[in-house]
Amino acid sequence: MAETKREIERKYEATGGTELPDLTRVPGVASVVDDGVMELDAVYHDTPDLRLAADGVTLRRRTGGSDAGWHVKFPVAAGIRDEIRAPLSDTLPDALAGLLRSRVRAADVVPAVHLHSSRDVRRLLAPDGTLLAELSVDTVHAESLLGGGEASWTEIEVELADDTDDETILDAIEKRLKKADIAPSNAPSKLARALEETGAAPRPPTTPGKPGTAGAAVLGYVREQIEAIVALDPAVRRDLPDAVHQLRVACRRLRSAFKTYRAVLDRDVTDPLGEELKWLAGELGAARDQEVLTERLRAALDEVPKTLRLGPVRARLRIWTAARAADARRRAVDALDSDRHLALLEALDALLADPPLRKAARRDAPKVLSRAVLKDHDRLAGRVDDALALDPGHERDLALHAARKAAKRARYAADAARPTLGKPAKKLAKRVKAVQSLLGEHQDAVVARATLRELAIQAHAAGESAFTWGLLHGREEAAAAEQERELPAVWARASAPGIRAALSR
Repeated sequence: MAETKREIERKYEATGGTELPDLTRVPGVASVVDDGVMELDAVYHDTPDLRLAADGVTLRRRTGGSDAGWHVKFPVAAGIRDEIRAPLSDTLPDALAGLLRSRVRAADVVPAVHLHSSRDVRRLLAPDGTLLAELSVDTVHAESLLGGGEASWTEIEVELADDTDDETILDAIEKRLKKADIAPSNAPSKLARALEETGAAPRPPTTPGKPGTAGAAVLGYVREQIEAIVALDPAVRRDLPDAVHQLRVACRRLRSAFKTYRAVLDRDVTDPLGEELKWLAGELGAARDQEVLTERLRAALDEVPKTLRLGPVRARLRIWTAARAADARRRAVDALDSDRHLALLEALDALLADPPLRKAARRDAPKVLSRAVLKDHDRLAGRVDDALALDPGHERDLALHAARKAAKRARYAADAARPTLGKPAKKLAKRVKAVQSLLGEHQDAVVARATLRELAIQAHAAGESAFTWGLLHGREEAAAAEQERELPAVWARASAPGIRAALSR
């Protein structure tokens, strides 16, 4: 069984002769307990081309110390990583292998670095004996197992105590260390330093295309989305908050970029990839849509006075949610485990390695990107006009949903162009996002009404009152009508001539 630990730590340069200052002078530290020296032996594993290290991910098998076993570490922010642990075994546990699948794929996982550390540990305690942080002086010897050399160094590591994310004590310790001329380390991890000093560090990725051209601009954005898809795969498997939503967004952004910038990238290559991205987003969608709808209905029930909540409405909603949530999550993980998903990731890598650039890719980025953004904005204008021309009802609901999709595409187009077009693209993206949000609320109300009708039918069949479900249905109808009334004004701000003119300059 794997367990997760949030690791918040800072590293500092040291030598064998570095002397630590008196750490009891750090505010909040009452005593320092010396736990002695422990010997740690770890073999870091990776693919032969170091895919994990290139993404800042580490996989190690450690013996010695209190946490012997297999560890995978994912970067969260500077100095913060999530460590997932599994018991010591001869082979990589399946629970960890799945988390690495989007990066490793069909490649072998082999020993890459052997690292031995002599760790001199000190516990920093508060006046009541509570552990605040651990400071260790590590004497490290690293040996590359992929044809590199060897290296040795000494470093100081300060790690925040478990179950807290308040870095105040780390700031105070750092201040004290700096006064003793102990400087922060430039290496984010022992593995990164070992690879660098043994001459085996992975090469950073490069974006094809001449700087300043449309090809370079579009491929830079495409690379960002592909990297997000790869990185969010293990986050979905870990069931992290908002992970499914963010992975769907990355799929949609990439698919949208293929459509918007078809003058730059050949459709014969990108259209099939777009269909596969649509499939993946659809498989993930069941989990995300279920999550959003459940939150909406729970919030709606909370707003209903107790005197109007007739029957076991909360229990019925829990039953309805539980029956669908497990299936939705299983569907999402099955998609990530599929050969089809791996084939998509390989195809996306191939696109970056040999991009299908068209003639427009060699032109200056501002002109090509602004034309593409304005074209998507024109498409959105047509969808909004079509929807507003219809009478309220089912057909208008469908037209507004189509306009919502067009708004997403126009917004994503502007977001992709922001590094090139600057403030005009940023302003357009913000205005179009307001349109998208309004239309998203409208579509959520439409979907909620269908679900509320289903819940009312189930309640009635079970001999329960359907009154509360009908009440919520009416509220959703009123909310959708209000959003339709607001749309012309919101759209007017997003279609102001000045915004379009700024993009055309």
